[in-house]
Amino acid sequence: MGSTLEAKSLRKAVVPPTLLENPSPGNLQSTRLALHVNEDSSSCWVYIASGCNIYRLQIPLEDSWLSTGKEGLLIPETKEVIESLLLKRCPHRSEIQSIVLTEIESTGYLVLASVDAYGHLIVSKLDASGKDVDKITYSVLPRDFGVGEGSWSGVCFSPIQWSMAAVARSFCKSVDVYDQDIHLRTLRTLWYPSSLSFMRNLGHGNESSILAVTEGCQLSVWDLRIKENGGCLNRICGSAGDIFYAVCSSSTGNIAVGGADRTVTIYDPRRWSAISRWVHCSKYEITGLAFTSLDPDYIFVQGVDYEVFCGQWQESSKVFSFRGDSNWLGFSKCSNRDILGGWCDSGSIFVVDVIAKG
Repeated sequence: MGSTLEAKSLRKAVVPPTLLENPSPGNLQSTRLALHVNEDSSSCWVYIASGCNIYRLQIPLEDSWLSTGKEGLLIPETKEVIESLLLKRCPHRSEIQSIVLTEIESTGYLVLASVDAYGHLIVSKLDASGKDVDKITYSVLPRDFGVGEGSWSGVCFSPIQWSMAAVARSFCKSVDVYDQDIHLRTLRTLWYPSSLSFMRNLGHGNESSILAVTEGCQLSVWDLRIKENGGCLNRICGSAGDIFYAVCSSSTGNIAVGGADRTVTIYDPRRWSAISRWVHCSKYEITGLAFTSLDPDYIFVQGVDYEVFCGQWQESSKVFSFRGDSNWLGFSKCSNRDILGGWCDSGSIFVVDVIAKG
């Protein structure tokens, strides 16, 4: 089977030093970037989190050309940032660990969530132009009021109910589920959670209730509706000692995990068995994964050696790749488009646009 996806363009823009000179270091997971494409697809808003603040940059998407080097490595085209600003919203008191953006269906509004090292969650409603409309902005303090030591924290929205969010806190070994600012329940993990994702399209109409979490070298799956076993449906162990850092789910319901073993493993949740292993596809640890929207047989993979690539996971074949110029601080795909953003420690932001092969 030939490749059905190809890169249309790769742009590189630099965060203005007057806006943000030295980004805060964050954790190994690259969870501090979110992006949204404007309605006319002429540009995209890129949101990045450093320290206690979130910054927004507008990067052009029009008029592009694509050049490739050896082995299909994409060479970025340098673009100027159109506009950049510090987002005016309630600041966090400790370093933001994760941000995520979702679109409220048919309203044109966006919802931006951020969580800091102590599990403090702030959710803001933005209009389609990225302006903070303050229609709904709420803040949820962690259940333990932020005592103890800070650590990586993650957040994800339910794909069908934007008001439902899950917050993972690594050192606390907990995942808290909220409906807006109402706490619904706490899930207790056995190991330190490192990423989380609501599962999609399981065929039972329960997309808002099944949560996949990577913890240590295990993938755990939780059903928010059941009380037995603390809500844990299943645990799948990877290779001992190889910690997972990334999990994502596809439109067909498959789950992908990756981490220290440099391997992407795809699970079928109907059988709880691995249906594919792309062994050692990354040179170093995998810290970011996203199935493509155009074709769930393809996946984006981000590794700590600056590399990002797109490939067909069943055939273990790469379609294209590109490299950042320093450590990744953020890596994310648009929720409904195959436009991918990455933010490096150097201040460079890379945006790649992927299309179906004509």
